[in-house]
Amino acid sequence: MNNIATLPQNGIENKPVKIFRAFTPRLRMIPLGGNGEIGKNMTIYEYGDDIIIVDCGIMFPRSEMLGIDFIIPNISYLEDRKDKIRGIVFTHGHEDHIGGIPYIWPKMQAPLYATKLTAGFIESKMQEFDLKPNIRVVKAGDHLQLGVFKIEFMPFSHTFLDDVGLIIDTPEGKVVHISDFKLDPNKLESQKVVQRLGEISTQKVKLLLLESTNVEHKSAPIAESVVHDTLSNIFQKTKGRLIVTSFASSLDRIQGVINGATRSHRKVAIAGRSMERSINIAMNLGYLKVPKDILVDVHRISNMPDDKLVVLCTGSQGEEYSALVRMSTGEHKQVRIKKGDTVVISAGAIPGNERSFNDTVNNLYKQGADVFYGSEAQRLHSSGHAKRDELKLVIETVKPEYFIPIHGEYRHLVLHVRLAQELGIPEQNTFVMEDGYIFEVFQGKARIAQERADASYVLVDGLGVGDVGNIVLRDRQAMAKDGIFVVILTVDHETGKIVTSPDIISRGFIYMREREDLVYKARQEVKKMFARHNEKYPANWDYIKKAMRSELGEFLYNETERRPMIIPVVIEV
Repeated sequence: MNNIATLPQNGIENKPVKIFRAFTPRLRMIPLGGNGEIGKNMTIYEYGDDIIIVDCGIMFPRSEMLGIDFIIPNISYLEDRKDKIRGIVFTHGHEDHIGGIPYIWPKMQAPLYATKLTAGFIESKMQEFDLKPNIRVVKAGDHLQLGVFKIEFMPFSHTFLDDVGLIIDTPEGKVVHISDFKLDPNKLESQKVVQRLGEISTQKVKLLLLESTNVEHKSAPIAESVVHDTLSNIFQKTKGRLIVTSFASSLDRIQGVINGATRSHRKVAIAGRSMERSINIAMNLGYLKVPKDILVDVHRISNMPDDKLVVLCTGSQGEEYSALVRMSTGEHKQVRIKKGDTVVISAGAIPGNERSFNDTVNNLYKQGADVFYGSEAQRLHSSGHAKRDELKLVIETVKPEYFIPIHGEYRHLVLHVRLAQELGIPEQNTFVMEDGYIFEVFQGKARIAQERADASYVLVDGLGVGDVGNIVLRDRQAMAKDGIFVVILTVDHETGKIVTSPDIISRGFIYMREREDLVYKARQEVKKMFARHNEKYPANWDYIKKAMRSELGEFLYNETERRPMIIPVVIEV
C-alpha cells in the first residue's frame, strides 16, 4: 500500500478515498491489460477467496521496442494468489484475447472455459508449446458457477464467430462484461442481444464494462452481408486472377470469399500459415461451409486458368513475411503478381500499421496489379467493434449504476466515460482506469483503491519471456540510432601496458574505409585515455573502461555529432 492520499476517480480530478481494512471481503475488478492500450486484454474479478480471469491476450510492440515479438500481461498479482483462481474465461479467440495463454497458463494451471471455436483456437495454440490443458467448452446461454461467481454466456456478433459477453453475478451485484462486439443490423442475433440486455437491466446492474475501440466513430454500422455482396460483385466482374486477403480469424469474411468463389466458378488456394490454420480449425468444427473440391493446393496452381482461381492469403496489415507482402515484393514462390491480377484487401489498416499497409499496396501496383483496399466507404470492410451509437444503445439499455470503459487507448476511455455521463450516469459513478488500477465495491459503494497491481510490460523476444527490460531496449535503440563502436585493447599482464595498437570495430556508425582519419584519431585518443587512467588506477579495468566509454563518447560526438554505443574491451596477455 502506498501513501497516496488522493487518486483519479474519473480521469479528470482527484478525490479523497476511504481505505477499507484489507481483511474485509469486497469485489475487486483489476485490468491487467487492455486499459489505456489496444491489446493484451486481461481482467481479474476477485471476491474473498475466489478469483476468475477474463481473457489473456497479447499486444504487438511499439516501433521503438526493437526485436520484441509481442507483449503479454504481467501476472505477478496472480502468482501470489494462485490458489484462489477458479478459472480463466474467454470471450473469443482473437490473439489480443488468447495469445498470452501459452506463456501464462503453465504458471497457474487453472481450468479454461471457452466456446467451441475459441477452444479450438486455444487448443491449436497450446499444441505449439506441447501443452495439453483441459479446456471446458461452453456455449451461449450456458451458466457457470466458479466460486462465488455465477457467469452467464451471452452471444454477440464480432469478426470472430462464437463471440460472447459475460453476465457475472457477484455478492456485490450483477456485472456485465462486454468485450469486442458489434450490433449487426442484418442479424437477428443482435436484436436478441439488445432484448436480453433490457431484461438484465430490470435486475439492477451494478457495473458495466464495455469496449471502447470505436467510440470516436459515429457512422452507422455496416452489415457483414453488405461486404459479402461487394466481394461477390468483384468476383463476378473480374476477368483475371483474384488474390484476396483479410484477417485470418475473420471466418465470416472468409465464408464470404468462399461463397463468392463458388458463385463465380473459381477454385480457392490458401496461402499463409495462420490462414490455413484458421480455416482447418473452422472446417473441422463445422463453422465454415466449404463445397467439396473447391480448395486446391497453392503449390499446384501454376497451370490453372487465371479466371478460375482465387488465392486467399494472409497479409492484410502488411505484416513482414506474410504471404501478400512476399507476393508484393516478388518473393513468394507460388504466386507471382502480374499485370491483370486483381488484389482485394478486405480489411482496414489498424492504427500503427498504416505505413506497412500502404507500402504493400504501393508494391502491388508496381507489380502490375489492380488493388481494391478495404475501407468502409468501399463496402469492403465492416469493423468488428461497436461504434458510438451502438455503445450508446448498450449503455441506455443496461442502465448500470457504475460504468468503466475497457479495451482502448486513454483517449478512447475518456470519450467513452463522457458518453456515459451524457446518458445520465453520474460523474462520480464513472471511472477511467488504466492497467493495474483496482476497482472495489464494498457494501454497494465503489471506489478506486490506493493499491496498484503490477501491470508493467512483460516482453517476449524469441524464446525469452520477461528477460528483456528497459535497459536492453535502450541499448537496442542506441545501436539502431547511431550504431556501435568497439575498442579492443590488448594489455601486458605484467607491465599493464598496451601491447599492440587498439583494434576498432564499427557497425552502423561509420564506414571505416571512408573515415580512416577518424579511426586514426580515435586510436590516438584511446591510447592517451588508457595511459592516463591506468597510471591513476593501475589495472582497475572496470573503472578504466567506464572512464574511456564516457570520454571516447564525447570525442566521437565532437567529431561526428552522433553517439554510438561504445564498448571498450580489455584483454590481458
